[in-house]
Amino acid sequence: MDRLQTLPDASSEPAPQADPNRWVDDHGDCLFRYALVRVRIREIAEDLVQESLLAAMRQIDKFRGRSSERSWLCGILKNKVCDYFRKLGRETNFTDLEFFSDEHSDRFDSENYWIYERVPEDWKCEGEQAMKCAEFWQALEAALNRLPTRVAQVFIMREMDGVPGWEMCQMLNISEANLWVMLHRARMALREDLEVNFFKGKGSMKL
Repeated sequence: MDRLQTLPDASSEPAPQADPNRWVDDHGDCLFRYALVRVRIREIAEDLVQESLLAAMRQIDKFRGRSSERSWLCGILKNKVCDYFRKLGRETNFTDLEFFSDEHSDRFDSENYWIYERVPEDWKCEGEQAMKCAEFWQALEAALNRLPTRVAQVFIMREMDGVPGWEMCQMLNISEANLWVMLHRARMALREDLEVNFFKGKGSMKL
Protein backbone atom coordinates (compact mmCIF):
# COMPACT_ATOMS: atom_id res chain seq x y z
CA MET A 1 0.00 0.00 0.00
CA ASP A 2 3.01 2.30 -0.26
CA ARG A 3 1.49 4.18 -3.22
CA LEU A 4 -1.73 5.00 -1.38
CA GLN A 5 -1.64 8.46 0.05
CA THR A 6 -3.13 9.65 3.31
CA LEU A 7 -6.42 11.30 2.47
CA PRO A 8 -7.00 14.95 3.26
CA ASP A 9 -9.52 15.95 5.89
CA ALA A 10 -13.13 15.64 4.77
CA SER A 11 -14.61 18.97 3.73
CA SER A 12 -17.96 18.21 5.34
CA GLU A 13 -19.02 16.65 8.61
CA PRO A 14 -18.95 12.84 8.18
CA ALA A 15 -21.96 10.71 8.91
CA PRO A 16 -21.85 8.67 12.13
CA GLN A 17 -19.16 5.98 12.13
CA ALA A 18 -17.47 7.38 9.01
CA ASP A 19 -13.93 8.61 9.60
CA PRO A 20 -12.12 9.28 6.31
CA ASN A 21 -8.85 10.00 8.10
CA ARG A 22 -8.71 6.37 9.23
CA TRP A 23 -9.80 4.70 5.98
CA VAL A 24 -6.29 3.92 4.76
CA ASP A 25 -5.21 2.48 8.13
CA ASP A 26 -8.43 0.60 8.87
CA HIS A 27 -9.44 -0.61 5.42
CA GLY A 28 -6.57 0.00 3.00
CA ASP A 29 -5.11 -3.51 3.11
CA CYS A 30 -8.53 -5.16 2.73
CA LEU A 31 -9.49 -2.93 -0.20
CA PHE A 32 -6.14 -3.47 -1.88
CA ARG A 33 -6.44 -7.25 -1.58
CA TYR A 34 -9.99 -7.08 -2.96
CA ALA A 35 -8.80 -5.12 -5.99
CA LEU A 36 -5.62 -7.14 -6.56
CA VAL A 37 -7.46 -10.47 -6.68
CA ARG A 38 -9.66 -9.03 -9.44
CA VAL A 39 -7.28 -7.02 -11.63
CA ARG A 40 -4.07 -9.01 -10.89
CA ILE A 41 -1.80 -5.99 -11.44
CA ARG A 42 -0.49 -4.29 -8.31
CA GLU A 43 -0.23 -0.77 -9.72
CA ILE A 44 -3.76 -0.86 -11.13
CA ALA A 45 -5.14 -2.26 -7.86
CA GLU A 46 -3.51 0.57 -5.91
CA ASP A 47 -4.86 3.19 -8.30
CA LEU A 48 -8.38 1.76 -8.08
CA VAL A 49 -8.27 1.79 -4.28
CA GLN A 50 -7.07 5.39 -4.27
CA GLU A 51 -9.81 6.41 -6.71
CA SER A 52 -12.40 4.63 -4.58
CA LEU A 53 -11.32 6.35 -1.37
CA LEU A 54 -11.43 9.75 -3.04
CA ALA A 55 -14.85 8.96 -4.50
CA ALA A 56 -16.04 7.89 -1.04
CA MET A 57 -14.97 11.25 0.37
CA ARG A 58 -17.04 13.02 -2.28
CA GLN A 59 -20.01 10.79 -1.41
CA ILE A 60 -19.59 10.75 2.34
CA ASP A 61 -22.97 12.38 2.90
CA LYS A 62 -24.56 9.25 1.39
CA PHE A 63 -23.17 7.00 4.10
CA ARG A 64 -25.97 6.35 6.59
CA GLY A 65 -24.46 3.52 8.60
CA ARG A 66 -26.91 0.93 7.23
CA SER A 67 -23.91 -1.25 6.37
CA SER A 68 -20.41 -1.28 7.80
CA GLU A 69 -17.97 1.35 6.65
CA ARG A 70 -15.84 -1.36 5.03
CA SER A 71 -18.79 -2.83 3.11
CA TRP A 72 -19.70 0.63 1.84
CA LEU A 73 -16.15 1.26 0.66
CA CYS A 74 -15.99 -2.18 -0.99
CA GLY A 75 -19.18 -1.34 -2.87
CA ILE A 76 -17.59 1.80 -4.29
CA LEU A 77 -14.43 -0.14 -5.17
CA LYS A 78 -16.49 -2.83 -6.91
CA ASN A 79 -17.95 -0.16 -9.20
CA LYS A 80 -14.47 1.16 -9.94
CA VAL A 81 -13.29 -2.34 -10.84
CA CYS A 82 -16.27 -2.75 -13.18
CA ASP A 83 -15.45 0.58 -14.82
CA TYR A 84 -11.90 -0.63 -15.33
CA PHE A 85 -13.13 -3.78 -17.08
CA ARG A 86 -15.52 -1.78 -19.26
CA LYS A 87 -12.61 0.33 -20.45
CA LEU A 88 -10.48 -2.77 -20.97
CA GLY A 89 -13.26 -4.44 -22.94
CA ARG A 90 -13.48 -1.48 -25.32
CA GLU A 91 -9.76 -1.54 -25.94
CA THR A 92 -8.98 -5.26 -26.23
CA ASN A 93 -10.44 -8.54 -27.34
CA PHE A 94 -11.25 -9.94 -23.92
CA THR A 95 -10.90 -13.69 -24.57
CA ASP A 96 -8.41 -16.27 -23.43
CA LEU A 97 -9.87 -19.51 -24.70
CA GLU A 98 -6.54 -20.66 -26.12
CA PHE A 99 -5.53 -21.51 -22.55
CA PHE A 100 -7.89 -24.46 -22.59
CA SER A 101 -7.02 -25.74 -26.10
CA ASP A 102 -8.08 -29.41 -26.26
CA GLU A 103 -6.78 -30.42 -22.86
CA HIS A 104 -10.24 -31.08 -21.42
CA SER A 105 -12.32 -31.14 -24.60
CA ASP A 106 -13.31 -34.78 -24.02
CA ARG A 107 -15.43 -33.69 -21.05
CA PHE A 108 -17.69 -31.40 -23.08
CA ASP A 109 -20.09 -31.93 -25.97
CA SER A 110 -20.26 -29.87 -29.16
CA GLU A 111 -22.27 -27.17 -27.37
CA ASN A 112 -19.81 -26.96 -24.45
CA TYR A 113 -22.04 -28.72 -21.92
CA TRP A 114 -20.72 -31.42 -19.59
CA ILE A 115 -20.89 -34.95 -20.96
CA TYR A 116 -23.02 -36.71 -18.34
CA GLU A 117 -20.68 -39.64 -17.75
CA ARG A 118 -17.72 -37.30 -17.29
CA VAL A 119 -19.21 -34.79 -14.87
CA PRO A 120 -17.00 -34.43 -11.75
CA GLU A 121 -18.27 -35.98 -8.54
CA ASP A 122 -19.96 -33.73 -6.00
CA TRP A 123 -17.94 -32.56 -3.01
CA LYS A 124 -21.16 -32.69 -0.93
CA CYS A 125 -20.58 -32.05 2.76
CA GLU A 126 -16.81 -31.81 2.28
CA GLY A 127 -17.24 -28.78 0.06
CA GLU A 128 -19.63 -27.15 2.51
CA GLN A 129 -17.21 -27.70 5.38
CA ALA A 130 -14.27 -26.46 3.33
CA MET A 131 -15.96 -23.13 2.61
CA LYS A 132 -15.90 -22.40 6.34
CA CYS A 133 -12.14 -22.89 6.44
CA ALA A 134 -9.68 -20.06 5.80
CA GLU A 135 -7.29 -22.55 4.20
CA PHE A 136 -9.86 -23.28 1.49
CA TRP A 137 -10.10 -19.63 0.48
CA GLN A 138 -6.32 -19.38 0.42
CA ALA A 139 -6.19 -22.45 -1.83
CA LEU A 140 -8.90 -20.99 -4.07
CA GLU A 141 -7.00 -17.71 -4.40
CA ALA A 142 -3.84 -19.64 -5.30
CA ALA A 143 -5.80 -21.66 -7.88
CA LEU A 144 -7.21 -18.47 -9.39
CA ASN A 145 -3.67 -17.12 -9.66
CA ARG A 146 -2.74 -20.15 -11.75
CA LEU A 147 -5.47 -19.36 -14.29
CA PRO A 148 -4.86 -16.92 -17.13
CA THR A 149 -5.58 -13.41 -15.85
CA ARG A 150 -8.65 -12.74 -17.98
CA VAL A 151 -10.20 -16.13 -17.27
CA ALA A 152 -9.79 -15.59 -13.53
CA GLN A 153 -11.28 -12.13 -13.83
CA VAL A 154 -14.35 -13.47 -15.63
CA PHE A 155 -14.85 -16.17 -12.98
CA ILE A 156 -14.51 -13.72 -10.08
CA MET A 157 -16.88 -11.17 -11.59
CA ARG A 158 -19.60 -13.76 -12.22
CA GLU A 159 -19.26 -16.15 -9.30
CA MET A 160 -17.91 -13.95 -6.52
CA ASP A 161 -19.22 -10.49 -7.39
CA GLY A 162 -22.48 -11.63 -8.96
CA VAL A 163 -22.25 -9.49 -12.09
CA PRO A 164 -25.04 -10.60 -14.49
CA GLY A 165 -23.91 -12.46 -17.60
CA TRP A 166 -25.45 -9.97 -20.03
CA GLU A 167 -23.70 -7.10 -18.26
CA MET A 168 -20.37 -8.92 -18.39
CA CYS A 169 -20.76 -9.49 -22.15
CA GLN A 170 -21.34 -5.78 -22.70
CA MET A 171 -18.64 -4.78 -20.27
CA LEU A 172 -15.96 -7.08 -21.67
CA ASN A 173 -16.99 -6.97 -25.32
CA ILE A 174 -17.37 -10.75 -25.59
CA SER A 175 -20.15 -12.97 -26.88
CA GLU A 176 -22.46 -14.90 -24.56
CA ALA A 177 -21.09 -18.14 -25.99
CA ASN A 178 -17.50 -17.17 -25.18
CA LEU A 179 -18.50 -16.08 -21.69
CA TRP A 180 -20.11 -19.40 -20.82
CA VAL A 181 -17.28 -21.40 -22.36
CA MET A 182 -14.79 -19.47 -20.26
CA LEU A 183 -16.87 -20.01 -17.12
CA HIS A 184 -17.32 -23.74 -17.78
CA ARG A 185 -13.62 -24.28 -18.32
CA ALA A 186 -12.58 -22.02 -15.43
CA ARG A 187 -14.80 -23.96 -13.02
CA MET A 188 -13.30 -27.22 -14.21
CA ALA A 189 -9.71 -26.00 -13.95
CA LEU A 190 -10.34 -24.63 -10.46
CA ARG A 191 -12.05 -27.82 -9.37
CA GLU A 192 -9.17 -30.02 -10.50
CA ASP A 193 -6.65 -27.66 -8.91
CA LEU A 194 -8.48 -27.76 -5.57
CA GLU A 195 -8.86 -31.53 -5.69
CA VAL A 196 -5.11 -31.88 -6.06
CA ASN A 197 -3.90 -29.04 -3.84
CA PHE A 198 -6.56 -28.90 -1.13
CA PHE A 199 -8.89 -31.90 -0.88
CA LYS A 200 -6.38 -34.64 -1.66
CA GLY A 201 -5.18 -36.29 1.52
CA LYS A 202 -7.61 -34.46 3.80
CA GLY A 203 -9.65 -37.60 4.37
CA SER A 204 -12.93 -36.81 6.09
CA MET A 205 -12.24 -33.07 6.09
CA LYS A 206 -12.25 -32.56 9.86
CA LEU A 207 -12.13 -28.76 9.71
